[in-house]
Amino acid sequence: MRTLDLEESKLREEILRRRVKRVLIQLPEGLKAEAPRLAPIIEEAGALAIVSADPCYGACDLALTEAEILKADLVVHYGHTKKVTKKEKTPVPVLYIEARANLNVHTVVEKAIEELNPWTKIGLATTVQHVHTLKEAREILERAGKIVHVGDAGSLKYPGQVLGCDYSNVKSISGKVEAFLFIGGGQFHALGLSLATMKPTIVADPFEQRAYSIEAEAHRTIKKRWADISQAKDRKTFGVIIGLKTGQINVDAALKIKEGLVEKGKKAVLLAMREITPSALLQFPTIEAYVNTACPRIALHESEGFTKPILTVKEAYVVLGEISWESLLKEGVI
Repeated sequence: MRTLDLEESKLREEILRRRVKRVLIQLPEGLKAEAPRLAPIIEEAGALAIVSADPCYGACDLALTEAEILKADLVVHYGHTKKVTKKEKTPVPVLYIEARANLNVHTVVEKAIEELNPWTKIGLATTVQHVHTLKEAREILERAGKIVHVGDAGSLKYPGQVLGCDYSNVKSISGKVEAFLFIGGGQFHALGLSLATMKPTIVADPFEQRAYSIEAEAHRTIKKRWADISQAKDRKTFGVIIGLKTGQINVDAALKIKEGLVEKGKKAVLLAMREITPSALLQFPTIEAYVNTACPRIALHESEGFTKPILTVKEAYVVLGEISWESLLKEGVI
C-alpha cells in the first residue's frame, strides 16, 4: 500500500465525468515524483496531461495563470484543500485531491502521551493528510486522562486542520488548552502552530513513528524574529513585497505599510514577486530590509537564507511602533 492515497480512481472518473480535454496537474514537492504515473491515467481517460514543474506551496499557490496560458480545462491540485470561506470563481476549474496518508497513528500517539505528561488540557491538530485520524487520537488521549479540544473555526474544511498560513482552528481553542499535539511529518506545520499559539507543542510523526517537542526550534525562531525586527528599526530603505501567487496577493496591506514607512522617514519601494527567494532579493543591493505581505512563513521559516531582515506584516507594525513585541508574542507571531 502506498503511503499517500492519490485517489487514482477518482482522478479517472472526474476526467470522464467532466469531459475535459486538457489537464494541468499540480503537485507539492514531495509528490512530484508521482507525476509520470498520474499523467497516463488522465490520458487513458481521454485528456491531454501537462505537469506543472514549478514549486507548489499550497492552495494559495494555484497554477491558474499557467492553466489559462496552456488552455487547460481543469487544474488537478494535490495535497491541499480549498478554504471554505473562499467563494470566488476561478478562471479554470480546480479539482482538489487531498492525498490522505495510509498510516496508523495509534503507536505514535501513545508515545506522545509521555511528552504530554506535564499537561492535562490538550489541543489536537493536523494537516489534511491525517484529519481522518483525529477521532482515534482523541480517544487515545482521553483514555490517558487528557481533556481534548479540537478547533472548528470555520475557515478550513475540517475541524482540527491547519495550513502553513492558517492556524485559525488552533487559535480558536488556544485559551482552553495548556499544550497542543500535532499529528504529521516534519516540523513546518508544528512550528507554525507553536508560533501561532505560543503554547507548548508536541509532534506525533506517523512517518518516523516518533514523538518530540518542537519548543527548542520555536524559541530559536522567536530569537531570530526579534533580531530581524531590531535590525530593521535602524534601516532606511525598505522593499515592500507584494506576492503574485493567487492566494497571497495583498496589495492593500503593502500600500498601508509603505505609507507607514514613509511617514516614519523611511524610503520604501513596492516589489511584485511570484517567488520570494534570497537570490531574487540580491538583485536590489540598495534595499536594506524587506516586508513580505505574501506568505508569512517565508520570514518565519526561511529567514536564515536571507542576508537582510525580512519581516512579516505584523512585525512591520512593531517596527512602525503601532504594536509592541510583547503583545505580538502574547497573541502569536503568525
